[in-house]
This record gives sequence, C-alpha cells and structure tokens, in this order.
Amino acid sequence: MFPTWDAHLFQLINEAHQPWLDGPMEIISGKLTWIPLYGILIYFLYKRYKTECWKSIIYLVSTVVFADQFSSSLLKPLFKRLRPCHVESFQSWIHLPAGCGGQFGFCSSHAANSFAIAVGFYLLTKNKFAGTALILWASIISYSRIYLGAHYPLDVIAGALVGGIGAWGLFKAYERLIKKS
Repeated sequence: MFPTWDAHLFQLINEAHQPWLDGPMEIISGKLTWIPLYGILIYFLYKRYKTECWKSIIYLVSTVVFADQFSSSLLKPLFKRLRPCHVESFQSWIHLPAGCGGQFGFCSSHAANSFAIAVGFYLLTKNKFAGTALILWASIISYSRIYLGAHYPLDVIAGALVGGIGAWGLFKAYERLIKKS
C-alpha cells in the first residue's frame, strides 16, 4: 500500500544520524519545548488585534485540535501503518534515541499540528517573515520525527498536508464567521 521509496528514504535519513544531534532532535521533537513560542505567537496576536485576539486564538487552537484528531483518531486507526520502530525487519539497524512511540504512525500528528499552527498563523497575519519562519520550524520538527525513528517521510508529508489544508479550510470558515459579527 505504501511506496518502497518511503522506507528507503526513511532508512537513509535514520541511518545518517550523528550522536551529537540526538539530544537536539529530541528537544526539537518535544511537545513542551515550544510553549514559549506559542506564548510569543499569542502575544503577537494580542498586540495586533487587542481585545479581539481571542477570536484568532480560538481559530488557531481549533486548527491544532482538528489536525491532531484527524491524524490520530481517524488516519492512524484507518491505515494502521506500523511506525518504523515496530517493523521487525528494521530492528537490526534502526536508531531510536527517544525510544519507540505508539503502534501506528500514518500520519504524523507532530507534523499536522505544527503545520496547522504555521499555516494558520500566516493566514491570520499575512506576515511573510513569520509565515516562512514557522514553515521552516514545522519542517524541522517533521524532520526530527524521521531522524528519531518515529515516522516515515510520507507520514510527515501527509501530516503537513493535513495541518496546512485543515488550517486553510478552517480559516475560510473563520473569515465567514468574522464577517458576520
């Protein structure tokens, strides 16, 4: 069902690990690592929208909830693709500095959530610098998931699409609601 190039590219990336990079990749992939960034984004929205910033925050939170639930609650149980760390034939070479995650990995919730924030924040602000920086940030998080052995490249590509398309779709609804109020 999944292309063989995906497993080959995963192996190429995962086997190219460097011991000095393991710690930083675990930090990049950490869920709590980015709380200060989220605070900065909320502050930026507050400075821009003042008392109306709550609408933007609700929109961004909605994009993450959508991306997370679509990837974790719908796609992972639907496709049942084992994470690379659960594939028996990989056990002789796979590098897992952060251990092995849950059983299924398609699609990456880390990628979906971070791309939902990146695309959603750009759509709200139209700030090209911030949008570019956040897309780069989401891409690095996504790469870390492959590096750490948690996901195949196609898992993170699909996650990026779920997050980005979900943010765009919810933004269209958000615009209609804002225009009505």
